[in-house]
Amino acid sequence: MDKIYDYSPNFSLPKRPKKRIKFIIIHYTGMKKESDSIKRLQSPRSKVSSHYLIKKNGEILTLVPDLYEAWHAGLSNWKNHKYLNKNSIGIEITNPGHQHGYKNFSQKQISSLKKLLISLIKKFKIKKKYILGHSDISPDRKKDPGEKFPWAKLAKNGLVWCHNLDSKKIKKLRKVKLLSKFEENIFLKNLYKIGYKKIEGLKLDKNIDYLTKAFQRRFRQDLVNGKIDQECLIISKNLVSH
Repeated sequence: MDKIYDYSPNFSLPKRPKKRIKFIIIHYTGMKKESDSIKRLQSPRSKVSSHYLIKKNGEILTLVPDLYEAWHAGLSNWKNHKYLNKNSIGIEITNPGHQHGYKNFSQKQISSLKKLLISLIKKFKIKKKYILGHSDISPDRKKDPGEKFPWAKLAKNGLVWCHNLDSKKIKKLRKVKLLSKFEENIFLKNLYKIGYKKIEGLKLDKNIDYLTKAFQRRFRQDLVNGKIDQECLIISKNLVSH
């Protein structure tokens, strides 16, 4: 796997112990121009960075060495972990994002990502359940890598976690029946078991909206509406069962 080394000054000292790295967080750059994204990740003023950036043509830039803490996750939570920078590797993928004409990720990008994930999983013994999107860990602030990111395909390659249900069959349950309050509570409890966390300072209805959309962007990508239906409930039950 070819990597281009083009370092960013935006990282924390000292080096981390290898065993501290438990997560991989996937992002999109969310900017119109790839060159501007790279400049931002390397600018001392921006105070943001990632360990890797995958360009449109599939080239992988190494911006921060693995054992240093890059500044990519920000305010974030997953299970009992907070501020995931210290425990994670950050991978940015060039994409204009939701604000600038969100696009499908290229085959070259995904092919390079697969190779990079295989390498990092082996190197740091990272669990599939700990390979996450930025929206999973910061659902009130972030939408990336978004509903066009091919989580299901990567799961078929054994690289990430996904439900193992027949999507065509469960789609029929989407709008058949509204959930009772009891079922809604089961869904929310399942989200917390999966790893999603309540966002402090927000009312319950806002929390439900952000958490449900983050869940949908990851596990039910063709309809992200923030509404909890039978399909969402069944997917959540499947995820907590394996």
